[in-house]
Amino acid sequence: MRDLNYQLKLLCKHSHEGSFETRVGRERQLSAIANQLHDLGFRQLKATSLKQKHVQSLVNLWLKQNLSPGTIKNRMSCLRWWAEKVNKRAVVAGSNDFYGIPDRQFVSEQSKAKDLAEEQLALVKDEHVRMSLRLQQAFGLRREEALKIQPRWADRGRHLHLKASWTKGGRERTVPIRTIEQRALLEQAKQLAGLGSLIPGGRQYIEQLRIYERHTANAGLSKMHGLRHAYAQQRYQELTGWPSPHAGGPTKAKLSDAQRRRDHEARLTVSKELGHVREQITAVYLGR
Repeated sequence: MRDLNYQLKLLCKHSHEGSFETRVGRERQLSAIANQLHDLGFRQLKATSLKQKHVQSLVNLWLKQNLSPGTIKNRMSCLRWWAEKVNKRAVVAGSNDFYGIPDRQFVSEQSKAKDLAEEQLALVKDEHVRMSLRLQQAFGLRREEALKIQPRWADRGRHLHLKASWTKGGRERTVPIRTIEQRALLEQAKQLAGLGSLIPGGRQYIEQLRIYERHTANAGLSKMHGLRHAYAQQRYQELTGWPSPHAGGPTKAKLSDAQRRRDHEARLTVSKELGHVREQITAVYLGR
């Protein structure tokens, strides 16, 4: 293993920022970046060797490869993390505009919402995985959140409280408990998990993740992130009174001024419940 790859691996290993999947993704991205720098002719680099010319060469390569703006911006986040860890924050410009990286396109072409029928759930043999899937559907949780959640701890009466260590980006958040169906499901989850999480005793998160992946695949289930999309569309309709564009509702251009204000407020609420910080991201879930 080259020095740079090894040193970046150590930086990642000693950091506990973000969720497990965030840390794994960061380490994978930085390993690929180290390999790209080597292929670009930058040899014998160390983690502290990062310079502006390295960043610019990488961006030029990614733009030449016609990577999506979102992919490039994710890689830029990894570069900024690296620069911060070696006290070279100024090496990477604070704005992506400096490098000519185009804006991310949030609007999705079509709905990615997925339903989860009882007959499909019945094909999932692991009871903890089944419960995690139900919580994804009922509360719009990410997969990692639905595995790590400690239902008894999270239940605050009128809302779920999600710990930073369960969530993407390490951002705590709350999700309202609005219906009797959600309350009944949460009580079932509490009974199954006891005082712990939906990862059975004796298992690590990564082990339960692999079990989740295997059981959903065996049941013919895929792209279960679509359950979050369905939750977002349901909440939008509850808050506005009409379906989102992805669910067959009117686009923003067809809304009245009063409806646009309501649309904006609903999107802010949905974004917050999903654990995002920007209203724009709701276009992926709801359309625009």
